Amino acid sequence: MIPYGRQSLDQADIDAVVAVLHSDWLTQGPTLERFEQAMALRCQADHAVAVCNATAALHIACVAAGLGSGDRLWTTPNTFLASANCGRYCGAQVDFVDIDPLTWNIDADALATKLEEAERDGTLPKVLVAVAFSGQSCDMRRIGQLSERYGFTVIEDASHAVGASYAGRPVGCGEFADMTVFSFHPVKIITSAEGGMVLTNRPELAQRLQRLRSHGMTRDAGQMTEPSHGPWYYQQVELGFNYRMTDLQAALGLSQLNKLDGFIARRRELAARYHRLLGGLPLTLPGSQPEAESAWHLYVVRLQLDGIALSHLQVFEGLRAAGIGVNLHYIPVHLQPYYRDQGFATGDFPQAERYYSEAISLPMFPSLSDEQQDYVVEQLRRLLEE
Repeated sequence: MIPYGRQSLDQADIDAVVAVLHSDWLTQGPTLERFEQAMALRCQADHAVAVCNATAALHIACVAAGLGSGDRLWTTPNTFLASANCGRYCGAQVDFVDIDPLTWNIDADALATKLEEAERDGTLPKVLVAVAFSGQSCDMRRIGQLSERYGFTVIEDASHAVGASYAGRPVGCGEFADMTVFSFHPVKIITSAEGGMVLTNRPELAQRLQRLRSHGMTRDAGQMTEPSHGPWYYQQVELGFNYRMTDLQAALGLSQLNKLDGFIARRRELAARYHRLLGGLPLTLPGSQPEAESAWHLYVVRLQLDGIALSHLQVFEGLRAAGIGVNLHYIPVHLQPYYRDQGFATGDFPQAERYYSEAISLPMFPSLSDEQQDYVVEQLRRLLEE
């Protein structure tokens, strides 16, 4: 079975992890700091805070933004559950903005219209989670302008977008977002097995994120409420969590980061081949906006169902039967039973719902060979022409 995504590991990755196993620090040690510093440097950001996974990163980013009960978080329905759940963890109400029919990211025009209505109604969001779906940033320049106008915090969920760029700068630089979240899950651009990170240019946010990932405690005398009792002393100054990343994970992530340019180059080569090989078929191929250069975590096609005889499900199952592990990213979050219980219903976000009825994620990972990709295209063509 050709999977839709998979990690790319080599002996250097293994050696990096083994070296930590032989060291004095398995967690909260120098390798973690080196990973954070290397990622901040790569992304041209001032601060990077590593955590155990990207869901934890989204959670503490929301807490650091002051999100709480009675507040509102908005995001896209075309995303993984965590982009919305992070708001619910804080007791906030969650709402969605429909997607752009070209990029399948949050629609900036729809966002602007919804913000105008929310200002009149007194229901403006405190946080917007802008998801860089498949590795391509949203219209972050417009979103940044809207955040200044309406006063919400922008968290860019760039879980798919390590190595991507926007407006000529790396995603994560913080030019248009208050915080950026990365994921290092095995199918993402680089992996630390599990892991996530929050990047920010605001020192007060970085300081709070560091506390929140480790029980809300500090050893910094400047953050304490009374003089230190001695070298052993620490204080819990707020309620935090155990969201720490280990040095084992950081070692793998740091080793992977050294190969990021090669990973991105191959993903872009594969995307260009898909564009070329799939042209002329009854498919809608991924669109792009001028300022965004995708990392191509995913390559999603949409079936033009009026032009083929098979159903969405039949094409999906046909590819699986041919040994191709296609997937579907994503089921619109507002259609999940939990969010239906919050009052959402079919028809609320028609662009995302139509997308879901047509989308298929094709295999996309650096070690995918040209021959395997040709086979994927051949099998998809066969099904579309039945």
